Amino acid sequence: MAILGAFTPARPELTLAQLCRLTGLRHATAHRLVGELMAWGALERIPTGAYVIGLRLWELGTLNPRGLPLRVRAMPVMEDLHAATQQHVQLAVLDGTDALVVERISATGAVPVVAGVGGRLPLHASAVGQVLLAHAGEGLFTEVARDGLAGVTPRTITDPAAMRVALAECRRTGVAIVREEMSPEAYSVAAPVTDPKGHVVAALSVVGADARTHLLVPAVVMAGRGISRGLGSGSEM
Repeated sequence: MAILGAFTPARPELTLAQLCRLTGLRHATAHRLVGELMAWGALERIPTGAYVIGLRLWELGTLNPRGLPLRVRAMPVMEDLHAATQQHVQLAVLDGTDALVVERISATGAVPVVAGVGGRLPLHASAVGQVLLAHAGEGLFTEVARDGLAGVTPRTITDPAAMRVALAECRRTGVAIVREEMSPEAYSVAAPVTDPKGHVVAALSVVGADARTHLLVPAVVMAGRGISRGLGSGSEM
């Protein structure tokens, strides 16, 4: 698990020496474990000699109910939303204390985004994260705020009391609007996606460079409801 956990979006390719350094494993141990992981399909070796995550893990990942089934239901709606807005459209789920991006449709020439598919976003600084945090309960907020809310940009909300107000507004209106809190010149609107029991299982957002991105709220809300209906939800959030 330590070997697999050493791979990140920023480190998709690692040599055996790098794996030893990142995991603290001795060379002989790491060499043996990497061989076993390759035999099972969890790792693959590329021509440079470095290792990458294998397709067997992707195959298993598609079995997660918040992975492929959610993406299959979401993609047609996301494509329509992308066509209408010509901006980045992304779908994220809660994973620990992060928002995990499970799907994205990118717009050519649009504002740069921080994380790609499989990347993570802080809950307090991203629109999808705020939607997920707003509906996750007090326990998660306490955990996220325990060590302080990191200032990703000068506009990031770092005061827990102010964040509570923002999350309460998100629950009241059904959307989260983030203005340059995740990255400069990036504005985002996110809405919840719910399951048949009305639980928030994902968040859908549009990310653009226009300060008027908030005008897209109705479109994002309707798209979120469309995905929710595809999942069997009758929620009218």
